[in-house]
Amino acid sequence: MTFFWILWSFDACIALVVLYFFFIGLGDGSVSSFNSGLWAMILAALAAILLGSLWLKGLEKLVLAKLLLAILAVPGLLYLLFLLMVIISKPRWN
Repeated sequence: MTFFWILWSFDACIALVVLYFFFIGLGDGSVSSFNSGLWAMILAALAAILLGSLWLKGLEKLVLAKLLLAILAVPGLLYLLFLLMVIISKPRWN
């Protein structure tokens, strides 16, 4: 049960980062009618993952809920590890 909430909170943090960039894009005009469909699909997918996992948990299907959360958590964790590696190793990009 605890692992579910760890995954869910990590996915919620990822969703907050995406929402931050969405609202910043609305403010500076980079989110426009041209790419609003992409943003709508991204936000709908995030909502489906977060709310769907809660729905599955309510149906006592905890393994499926964790697998659904892992769809977003695994790439997010890999990207976080990549950023940590870049910060620690201080590579030269030239």
